[in-house]
Amino acid sequence: MILVEKYIFKSERLGFRNWSAGDLDDFAGMNADQDVMEHFPSTLNLQQTAELIGRLQDHYATNGYTYFATEILETGELIGFIGLAHHDYDSEFNPATDIGWRLKKSAWGNGYATEGAKRCLEFAFDELKLKKVIAICTIQNKKSEAVMIKIGMTKKGEFEHPKLKEFPDYARCMWYEIEPKAKPD
Repeated sequence: MILVEKYIFKSERLGFRNWSAGDLDDFAGMNADQDVMEHFPSTLNLQQTAELIGRLQDHYATNGYTYFATEILETGELIGFIGLAHHDYDSEFNPATDIGWRLKKSAWGNGYATEGAKRCLEFAFDELKLKKVIAICTIQNKKSEAVMIKIGMTKKGEFEHPKLKEFPDYARCMWYEIEPKAKPD
């Protein structure tokens, strides 16, 4: 019997993998939580979450990366996603690869977003050979902004998100950027 490693890569405490149909219930529960979705126009129901999983799987098949299903290695518990996504909506920084995260409340405050984002940046620069990675969030999302700063990103500006025009409370966003560090000769 050949064992296939389910993780694409790991950090010290986390495993990163593509999505599966078995993730639906846990991910839907998280996406229905108003606290988790505080900085989004609405929560997501079961059908919307299933559609999101399909888009994330397709994104991985097309690009070789996605907002990865993220698990705690010790327990195998799905805690949400941390990963990368290609963006091409109209903005001064696109097309670009975005780094993002969404974790369930029980995972908050443990440093998982920072640890996972750092590992995803290593993957982006060392494996995918990307020249830059961006991150965006609403101007109210101070927790995500704190992670962006902790992982070494630099604030580049603010913008009106074109996909959020119908949601004025969420449309004003900030964007950060990071490039790979030069390796010594």
